Amino acid sequence: MPIFVSLDVMMAKRKISPNELSDSVGLTLSNLSVFKTEKVKAIRLGTLAAICKAFRCQTGDILECVNDEHKTTNR
Repeated sequence: MPIFVSLDVMMAKRKISPNELSDSVGLTLSNLSVFKTEKVKAIRLGTLAAICKAFRCQTGDILECVNDEHKTTNR
């Protein structure tokens, strides 16, 4: 079951630039790019917590577990 990272969607909704998020979370722009392109293989819980704090959201707003045959329609 793949896990999708909808960081780019959340950034657009909240109108937060990559530079702003990078500064507030403490990620480099290159690491942030890995998240945005869904190529991330692992995430530290502290990093996930910092992202959720920056967006004032829950982890489920950023991460989505989807069955292969039932891919989400908003992607």
